[in-house]
Amino acid sequence: MIQPPKLNPGDLIYITAPAKITDPKTVFFAKEYLEKKGFKVLVSAHCFGSHNYFSGTDEERMLDLQFGIDHPDVRAILCARGGYGSIRLVDRINWANMLREPKWLIGFSDITVFHHRLNSLGVQSIHGSMPINFEKNTDEALKTLLGTITGNFTPLVEAPHKSNKAGIAIGNLIGGNLSIVYSMLGTTDQYDFEDAILFLEDVGEHYYQVERMIFALGKAGVFEKIKGLIIGGMTELEDTDPPLGRSIEEIILEQLRFSNMPVIFNFPAGHIEDNRAIVFGKKVQLTVGEAEVKINYLN
Repeated sequence: MIQPPKLNPGDLIYITAPAKITDPKTVFFAKEYLEKKGFKVLVSAHCFGSHNYFSGTDEERMLDLQFGIDHPDVRAILCARGGYGSIRLVDRINWANMLREPKWLIGFSDITVFHHRLNSLGVQSIHGSMPINFEKNTDEALKTLLGTITGNFTPLVEAPHKSNKAGIAIGNLIGGNLSIVYSMLGTTDQYDFEDAILFLEDVGEHYYQVERMIFALGKAGVFEKIKGLIIGGMTELEDTDPPLGRSIEEIILEQLRFSNMPVIFNFPAGHIEDNRAIVFGKKVQLTVGEAEVKINYLN
């Protein structure tokens, strides 16, 4: 996998909004934060646009993202927020310059669509916080984001969860938002799950919807192919009346009852304030023990 060059002080970060309409205050907060860290920041032409649900028409949002991909001085593309809309752009973008002059693309949630495409092209990308979240993010969330774009791939160490499954696994890290990963199954951008470490997170779903998506991954053979599973934030989930009667841990472990691979729950990444940055496409070692959980970046 191609690793984009690390950023240095003075390098240019480009903020664009490929999906839902964006609050300018969040973008300006992130711009000021990054400038204080020594970077130059350019905001896309239609970042604050409005077209129904979206931050501009498909054409405007596509041109904005294309501008960042093609701009010779842009070293990282930071998506302003998720929501919905990336799938409308992914096939309209000319991704060639991401291979000629790779640069970091950063975001999560709906931006998982772009992580799929870049992974299929063999380019690493960052599942990390976006301007909509910067003001509320923990120091550690933003520290890991700055660390990854500047080439500081430090191990991620966390306390264990009672439902974890112990073990050690090595593989390329892939994943993102569960709803998006599920929606990309069977498409030309579906992840290559073979021998991978899969990360999943989601927000605002019903428990039965999460279970349906987990069943779909199982029926697609995903859990037979991957070497390890990381479950991040599963936040603002809703239950039904009567309730489904199963927790997130029970839903997932039911699918893995015949598997010995390591599994961790409650990893700090996703729609949470402590949204640690992780690098998709990079080889990692996942170590799940009784005392701690550790993700080490390799090569």
